[in-house]
Amino acid sequence: MTTFQARTHTVTLTERLKDATNVALIAILLGIPMIGLHTVDAGGKLMVATRWPWLLAFVATMFFGRLALQFAIDQFKLKRLTRQRTRTLELATPRPWLKWLGYGLLGFSLVLPIAFSDNRYVVDTATTVLIYVMLGWGLNVVVGLAGLLDLGYVAFYAVGAYSYALLSTQFGWNFWETLPVAGALAALFGILLGWPTLRLRGDYLAIVTLGFGEIIRVILINWTEFSGGPNGIGSIERPSFFGLPFKPDSDDGATFASFFGLEYASEHRVIFLYYLILVLALLTNLFIARLRKLPVGLAWEAVREDEVACKALGMNVTNVKLSAFAIGAMLGGFAGVFFAARQGFISPESFVFSESATILAIVVLGGMGSQFGVVIAASLLVILPELGRDFSEYRMLLFGAAMILIMVWKPGGLISRREPSKVLAGVEK
Repeated sequence: MTTFQARTHTVTLTERLKDATNVALIAILLGIPMIGLHTVDAGGKLMVATRWPWLLAFVATMFFGRLALQFAIDQFKLKRLTRQRTRTLELATPRPWLKWLGYGLLGFSLVLPIAFSDNRYVVDTATTVLIYVMLGWGLNVVVGLAGLLDLGYVAFYAVGAYSYALLSTQFGWNFWETLPVAGALAALFGILLGWPTLRLRGDYLAIVTLGFGEIIRVILINWTEFSGGPNGIGSIERPSFFGLPFKPDSDDGATFASFFGLEYASEHRVIFLYYLILVLALLTNLFIARLRKLPVGLAWEAVREDEVACKALGMNVTNVKLSAFAIGAMLGGFAGVFFAARQGFISPESFVFSESATILAIVVLGGMGSQFGVVIAASLLVILPELGRDFSEYRMLLFGAAMILIMVWKPGGLISRREPSKVLAGVEK
């Protein structure tokens, strides 16, 4: 492994003493009129008296205090430089414990509905976590991999949800028929957003995407004939298990309970929805992991690191950015379809800016570009507010304090180190 040697300017003792002496001289100039001299009442007359011991103590404090402060600052800078270079070394160091932790979480997620079969609240909360995991992974393509700040991601979530709601209620399409169509529509909206914003970066891109998200929401509110306006769309068809609905036994045909000889219970649908979003989330993870090793995924990371260099090398940066917008939007659309199917009712109030902010916070908090970090951050951001329900008045305060503490502790995100998607042959890890 390559060894890095820190090259820092070592401050000599002479330089430290010279710096402290300069500070002491300034302290003398300021201290003589402020501390060394003062007036006293001497029989009705003001006399000037001296306090040279006080001035000497003040100057000595400034001298030795400056030495101590300079030493502390130098140590802090040295530690920070060492930490930065240690992170560079860690980049090539595999972390097997992270992989085993991922397998453990996967196993736990598989048995969770069984372990908490009598607690619908836990399964519902876990389902919500998985929705945000899927949304976080979708936005991670745009923000974490391609480096494009998107504050209007909730718009694609809304496109997917309303696509399923309209196709289901107006044309009778089921969940599985609508899923690819809604994903394609969301991807199309992603391209429509990405095309005019290709020349924008940073804050300007964030403002435009924020406006796009608000435009979609305002259209949904005001175009009543199309979207139902503020009243939303209800009676959305729930997904079925290969054509077997989760309903009580009836003469309309076989149901899930009657087909498998079970007694009907509403928990069957809750558990099915949980496993459905779990499968969708796992497929999303596999899809992104595969893309990261393909040329398009490597191009996303290259554009994120240095767009100018990519142009100089002849890369079509326009297509790279559009592909990131389209794929990220498509994954958001898939999550929107599941959300509409789960809720059975949607309205524009479900797609406000705070949702975009939450999804972006998941990506940033988890560590941009880290798939596993998104899982951890989504779990925290969904479960922490739930735990704070008993302290509803201080809920957001506790939530904000937790966020600040985490960002102070791990400023680069919980999983701040990204595994390289591709390692050149011959490079020693």
